[in-house]
Amino acid sequence: MARPSVIAIDGPAASGKSTLGQRLAEALGYLYFDTGVMYRAVTLAALRRGVDPNDEAAVTRLAEVVHIDVVPPTVADGRQYTVLLDGEDVTWDLRQPEVDAWVSPVSAYPGVRAALLSQQRRIAAGGRVVMVGRDIGTVVLPNADLKIYLDASLEERARRRYKEMMARGQSASYEEVLQSMRRRDEIDSRRATAPLRPAPDAVVIDSTTMDADAVLKHVLKLVEGADDHDGK
Repeated sequence: MARPSVIAIDGPAASGKSTLGQRLAEALGYLYFDTGVMYRAVTLAALRRGVDPNDEAAVTRLAEVVHIDVVPPTVADGRQYTVLLDGEDVTWDLRQPEVDAWVSPVSAYPGVRAALLSQQRRIAAGGRVVMVGRDIGTVVLPNADLKIYLDASLEERARRRYKEMMARGQSASYEEVLQSMRRRDEIDSRRATAPLRPAPDAVVIDSTTMDADAVLKHVLKLVEGADDHDGK
């Protein structure tokens, strides 16, 4: 059985997609690409340039002209990659609460998704890639060799995001993070374009009670064809 060359990982915010994607790519020697940073970069650009995130036409025009690069880490500060917005390192700026609050509406705009889709597919065309997002298996790479949908309870995901923010010195309460994540889940799952959902042929994994090592071990078994694909 040939090892899958193109692997898609989808799931809601803070389900562990980025951690899994990075570690899986490292284990396989593949390219790691988190498409979510593209939408965050467009959101950040809009906020910085005074473009109303509610103005779909204006945000779409912005998405069509900004230049976004995702490259291997350029600074040893715990980052998984470096994101360049028109040449500026904005890696950690993308995790600001303001970006968290607006990224789901921005990413729901069909024009924004269309503007970024071709770039995502171009990156995957070379194979040996682990691509992470919310519609990779359903829209971006419907023919991916292996599709994973990583989930976890809302409360556990909020706890993870809160812990991550505290570690970076950002101020927020758990309740604020929980409410923000609940709102984001609703937007992501109800949007008309590419709603968040598992692809029909995706392997669904609930990571609520699993640590990162256990999730990686499970997915590596899937990659090697040594698992029964029951998602448990």
